Amino acid sequence: VQLQASGGGLVQAGGSLRLSCAASGLTFSRYAMGWFRQAPGKEREFVAAISRSGRKKGFADSVTGRFTTSRDDAKNTVYLQMSSLKPEDTAVYYCAADFTYYSGSGSYSDNWREYDYWGQGTLVTVSS
Repeated sequence: VQLQASGGGLVQAGGSLRLSCAASGLTFSRYAMGWFRQAPGKEREFVAAISRSGRKKGFADSVTGRFTTSRDDAKNTVYLQMSSLKPEDTAVYYCAADFTYYSGSGSYSDNWREYDYWGQGTLVTVSS
């Protein structure tokens, strides 16, 4: 299984970025997908998740209204669209896959411990 995250970079505050995460080696439609981030010296934190059906989504309070997530099962890819970026959004962003085939098509988790596979991370730096 491989999750390949991309799209990170340097952006000014108020700007936008779209992260992508391409999955291979798994049956993508059986997995909820999540985004987490970790800033230097801080713990990993939940950012967003999308159920395997794509109908249910969840977001951390800190990004609600600014970030959104979507998936394209034909491309085995999940996206994180980030707008109105703030310096405090600076972190390494990770995508992760959570096998939820037996948990209902609308389920997802904000707990990183429940995720089965992880990407390598992509760095997002927001300058003030």
